[in-house]
Amino acid sequence: MSSSFFQAKDLTVRFGGLMAVDHLHFEIRQGEILSLIGPNGAGKTTAFNAITGFLSLSEGSIHFCGRNLIGLHPFQIANQGLIRTFQQTSVFPEVTVEGCVLMGTHKSAETGLLPVLFRSSRYRKKEGEVSEQVEKILAFTGLAGKANVLAKNLSYGEQRLLEIAVALAAVPKLLLLDEPVSGMNPEESRSTMELILALRKQGITILLVEHDMRVVMDISDRIVVLNYGKKIAEGSPKEVCENQEVVEAYLGKSLKCSL
Repeated sequence: MSSSFFQAKDLTVRFGGLMAVDHLHFEIRQGEILSLIGPNGAGKTTAFNAITGFLSLSEGSIHFCGRNLIGLHPFQIANQGLIRTFQQTSVFPEVTVEGCVLMGTHKSAETGLLPVLFRSSRYRKKEGEVSEQVEKILAFTGLAGKANVLAKNLSYGEQRLLEIAVALAAVPKLLLLDEPVSGMNPEESRSTMELILALRKQGITILLVEHDMRVVMDISDRIVVLNYGKKIAEGSPKEVCENQEVVEAYLGKSLKCSL
């Protein structure tokens, strides 16, 4: 792996007198899976929202691929290749699976107004490339057979996969997944784990928030642990699993580590 290409330094978010994220510092190395874990209310999703521009920082800095992200709007951050999913499913219920993924290609599909109006050769070429891109994403995520199904008619697990497919259409360099296996049955969870590992093999770096410790321990290269907005530990799954402060704050004394 290459050196760090993402850095959050002294990341701080306050809501009035409440310190939701307290001077959080962590780096992500290109090509790794880094998990952010902690109890409910630890500040994980708040950190996600601050990183992606949905919340303003009280203090701190965020750099991605050498660029300072502070002050950028969410769409501008996404245009840098930093793409996220959300805790709750956010698909368009009345749009087909293929249509939802097509919406995610807006960045790569831009050709300008005149080529679109006159259906120029440039436009037709781009249209073909986008169509091929959508087909590949649907096949990669296992949704090819559902291309013409309305998003609302997918199972819950399939809707979560569709969210990842839409995110992939935006061509992420860093993909932030917010509880991707939440609410899934064991088989769906296992399939999603395999998909995340496959994404890493494709060269996509991943920042993961997840409560399912089986998933976190099985796929993470490193883990950052939050409690009350503060980082209390960072390290490999084995190191985190054996950290007494983490055990007491989050994992529970009964957890057996076989790593």
